[in-house]
Amino acid sequence: MKKILLSLTLMMAVFATYAQTTREIEDMNEENSWLKLGLNMGIPVGDIGDYSSFAFGVEVAGQFMRTDNFGLGIASGYTKYFANKDLIDAADFGAIPLGLMLRYYPEPSGFFVGTDIGYTFLTGDIATDGGFYIRPQVGYHNYDWNIFAFYNQVFTKGTALDIQTIGVAATYNIRFK
Repeated sequence: MKKILLSLTLMMAVFATYAQTTREIEDMNEENSWLKLGLNMGIPVGDIGDYSSFAFGVEVAGQFMRTDNFGLGIASGYTKYFANKDLIDAADFGAIPLGLMLRYYPEPSGFFVGTDIGYTFLTGDIATDGGFYIRPQVGYHNYDWNIFAFYNQVFTKGTALDIQTIGVAATYNIRFK
């Protein structure tokens, strides 16, 4: 499943990039590049849903519009997973993703699709240090805001549980100058 999702993501990026005129990094300006800051909240699902009842976090990303429709960037942030209060020995834990952000915007304002892929570092009392993550998303954007729904999965090693979350997020665009 990981290989299929990664292959589809990379294929989307290649088609979107080569289907249009591309910009070089030295062409970066306030019209095609920005910092995204925002908040997210989600519900853990799957086996981790028995351990954690709610997730809340901050988003930060830098994006460069490689073409008029395709954005490329770096995404990070911090999400805190709150332990299920019904479990006596449960403790909160955190997730710090560091990944590549890929976005496809069909129009200057409207719906978009994208994904983040990379590695998530886990903090707190959890059985693993982290793992590969993928975060497909669909949402609405305009010049200043992005509001989107996402599915996030962190693939952990060994006997640790994969961390799966379904949620919503909103980010504000701060233009580079």
